[in-house]
Amino acid sequence: MSLSLLSRLQMLEAICKHWEGPISLALYLSDAEAQQFLRYTQGSEVLMSRGNVGYHIVYKEGQFYPVNLLRNVAMRQVNTPYMFLSDIDFLPMYGLYEYLRKSVVQLDMANNKKALVVPAFETLRYRLSYPKSKAELLSQLDMGTLFTFRYHVWTKGHAPTNFAKWRTATTPYRVQWEADFEPYVMVRRDSPEYDRRFVGFGWNKVAHVMELDAQEYEFVVLPNAYMIHMPHAPSFDITKFRSNKQYRVCLKTLKEEFQQNMSRRYGFAALKYMTAENNS
Repeated sequence: MSLSLLSRLQMLEAICKHWEGPISLALYLSDAEAQQFLRYTQGSEVLMSRGNVGYHIVYKEGQFYPVNLLRNVAMRQVNTPYMFLSDIDFLPMYGLYEYLRKSVVQLDMANNKKALVVPAFETLRYRLSYPKSKAELLSQLDMGTLFTFRYHVWTKGHAPTNFAKWRTATTPYRVQWEADFEPYVMVRRDSPEYDRRFVGFGWNKVAHVMELDAQEYEFVVLPNAYMIHMPHAPSFDITKFRSNKQYRVCLKTLKEEFQQNMSRRYGFAALKYMTAENNS
C-alpha cells in the first residue's frame, strides 16, 4: 500500500473518533488501491464499527487529481439536510457534529441561505495533543504549537474569518466575502456544487465560495467551532503548481473563464469578483 493512501486511511480513523455523525467520503483510487482500501477497512475496528460512513470510489484516470469532481460525488450522496464540507487532512474538534446540529436550529438555517464557517488552524507537529476546548486551542496558538491555517503561505484564504475577533467571540458573527476567501463551511444540501473544471491545486475552493457569495449566502463564523489541519507530505499537484509555469498559465486561463461565466450568470452583481481579482 502506498504511504499516502495508508496515511489518509489512518487519518480517516482519527476523523471517525472525532466526528460521530454521518460521513460521505469520495476516494480516488486505482484498482489495486481499491482492494487495499477494502482490506484495510475490514481490518479496522474503528471503521468496521461505523454504520454511517459512505465510501464512494472514483477510479483513477488521467494525470490530474479531479478534486472538485470528487467533492461533488461525495455531496451527491449526502442524505442529511445539511452538510459540512471538509477535507481529509483536517481533524474536526471533538463535539463539532453536535455543535453544528444546534447551530442549524439557532441560526434558522432551514429558512436562510447561510454558510456557517468553522475556523481552520494547522499544526506542523505530527504528534499533537489535540485541544479539547477553545481555551486550550488559544493557549496552543499563543505557544506556537498551532497557527491559523496557511498563515505563512496564503493568509488571504482565511483572513475574512477574522481570527482576532474569533478569539473573544461568544456569539456567531457575520463576515463579508473577500477575494480568495476559502473557508470550510456547513451549508444546506441544496447548495451549489463545485466547478469540476478545477483539477489539481489552485482555486478549487475559492471558486465555490465565490459562487455561494454570488447566490447571496451569508457567511457566519461560529465562535466555538474549530478544525485543525494535520501535517502531510506536499501533494503532487501543489509541487506541479510551484514548479511548472505551464500549469500556472492554464490555471490563470481557467480563472478568467470562470469569471466570465460568473458575469454571464449573475450580471452586474458579479463585477466585484472581476475587480477583486484585478486588485489581488
